Amino acid sequence: METLRLCIHNLLSFHLSVIITLFQWLLSGLPLLPTFKRPFPLFVPFIDAYISLLFRFSNLSPCTLDLDHHTTIHFWAPSHRRFNKPNLVLIHGYGGDAKWQFMYQVKSLAKSFNLYVPDLIFFGKSYTTRKERSEEFQAKCVVEGLKGLGVTSCSMFAISYGGFVGYRMAEMYPEMVEKVVILSSGVGCTKEQKEQQLNKIGRDPVELLIPAKPEDLHVLVNLSIYKYNPFRWAPDYFLQEFIDMISRTYLKEKQELVHHLLSDHTDCKWPLLNQETLLIWGDKDRVFPLMFGHQLQRHLGPRAKLEIIKNTGHAANIESPDSVNALIKAFILQQS
Repeated sequence: METLRLCIHNLLSFHLSVIITLFQWLLSGLPLLPTFKRPFPLFVPFIDAYISLLFRFSNLSPCTLDLDHHTTIHFWAPSHRRFNKPNLVLIHGYGGDAKWQFMYQVKSLAKSFNLYVPDLIFFGKSYTTRKERSEEFQAKCVVEGLKGLGVTSCSMFAISYGGFVGYRMAEMYPEMVEKVVILSSGVGCTKEQKEQQLNKIGRDPVELLIPAKPEDLHVLVNLSIYKYNPFRWAPDYFLQEFIDMISRTYLKEKQELVHHLLSDHTDCKWPLLNQETLLIWGDKDRVFPLMFGHQLQRHLGPRAKLEIIKNTGHAANIESPDSVNALIKAFILQQS
């Protein structure tokens, strides 16, 4: 199923890139309006609107909550909550807002769960004027938003940077978080391990996580994806649109989040979690190699289980979504 999905995706990506390139060529012959220094975004807003429809068809509606006079958090939450379904919170990582990272999860998981999908602070429509940049603050904001939506208990699925946030959320609010699923996250890495991994990658982490130009985005995607590059056929015009619209908002604040993540603060002892925990890793992960998954499993002890997806890189939610979704359902619903 996933092999067929990859073939179709590559075919569609190629044809879409051809259409975008032709459309760009046609537009290049038109004079620009005086009020615009360059063409306004065309393609990324269209795709963003399509993903929004996908979320809406999965029984999700957007909502924004003011947590206080300083902080606002945006959620996709159930349009109609089903009390016979458990609650599941999806916490994204870097690389755009929650919609772009969970587009392959919501349709499948919404059949079994009431989904709550927040944009972390400084991603999407979530923002604060406070100076906090810690994962603890992010976790607190997510929980306060959930409480505002009437959620008293939930399980959690978190990706990469979101894994740091989700781990703190499970630690700080054990009475709320029932089960934990973490995908390809560097939780528990030491300062030395971070430095070694960055030396292997050979790029500034801020430039890598917050790309400024199409070449930077290609590097990030090639590092995160093993099987195929979803932007392989995309012209630079489209990639720059994506960067400007999705990745470059709240630029200074996102840079501060990266610096905090790499600081000595995150090297402190990570406490054991009381919850049952599922770790999911791609065996070809080059961002947080599989050794980090084994290390985290050993740290958590017998309540943690590690599932390895073959021929998959860091972004398993994009490369192997069917496998990821099946593992989440089986673990949280206790299916065989």
